[in-house]
Amino acid sequence: MDETPTTAPSVYDHLAAILDQMAAVSWQKLGLQPDMVTGKISANLDEAKIAIDFCAQIVSAIESQLEPSDLRQVQTLIRDLRMNYVQKRSEANA
Repeated sequence: MDETPTTAPSVYDHLAAILDQMAAVSWQKLGLQPDMVTGKISANLDEAKIAIDFCAQIVSAIESQLEPSDLRQVQTLIRDLRMNYVQKRSEANA
């Protein structure tokens, strides 16, 4: 069965896809998931911070278009990324 979309994705759809990708990059840069390319775990906290901040900016741009449950999900994602960043930065400074 052909399931061709009847409408083009909105800019909000594209931003949601970018958010998913940047969240994955954030986890990788935190050293909590293997890098997609190398398969190795390696932290770069400066890059993680930029990726996390960008995720938060994307959320602020799309939040008015999200269902309440989806909004809670992305807010939880940003909170979890930030908490892990603080923990990793604290470990690095110890």
